[in-house]
Amino acid sequence: MFRFFNRVRTIVSSELNSLLNKAEDPSKMLDQFIVDMEKDISEVEAAVAKQIANEKVLKNKYEEAASFVTRREEQAIKALESGDEDLARRVLEDKNKQQNHAESLKQSYEEAQKLSTELKEKLLEMKDEYNEMKMKKDSLKARSESAKARSKINKTMSGIGTGAKSGFQRMEEKVILHEAEAETSEEMRNVNKSLDDELSALDSNSAVDNELAALKAKLQKKDVE
Repeated sequence: MFRFFNRVRTIVSSELNSLLNKAEDPSKMLDQFIVDMEKDISEVEAAVAKQIANEKVLKNKYEEAASFVTRREEQAIKALESGDEDLARRVLEDKNKQQNHAESLKQSYEEAQKLSTELKEKLLEMKDEYNEMKMKKDSLKARSESAKARSKINKTMSGIGTGAKSGFQRMEEKVILHEAEAETSEEMRNVNKSLDDELSALDSNSAVDNELAALKAKLQKKDVE
């Protein structure tokens, strides 16, 4: 179980790029790692609680056995004081048996106490690693989202560079062509207008010339008379 944390630490610390290159979603994977950590911590907490309870049971049994040994010794003294040496002997024999039992319980209790301490230390270590990974997860998720954004922008820019940009260039060429056609039609219109003006002026000048000639003829006729 503790090895799991080392594996997770390796993944989130050095394999983010590998995750990004695969079909896996780093954000979802990191969330799953956190969920797995929480599950393992919960299991270890239950194991620690069970071990502490076992330690307390052994402690109580040891203390009861030690107390019983002390009582047997007191009873042996009382038997001797009453002059019953045989009873005192039998009490001491039982006391020795209880002493062996108490020492065995003491050893078991001390081992349980040591194991409880080790498990509690491991649990604290796991929680520290969990908190570290949880904080790192937020940073990695932010980096992942930034990488996605950059990738999307690059793809969009690439699309603009090939498709949209090419389309803009074609439209620009069409606009230039339309502008050229408009300028040409304007020039033709101006040319046609100039010709019409000259012809109109010519017609106007002819009328004046005819009228002038008529007046001259009229004056000449008058002079002759």
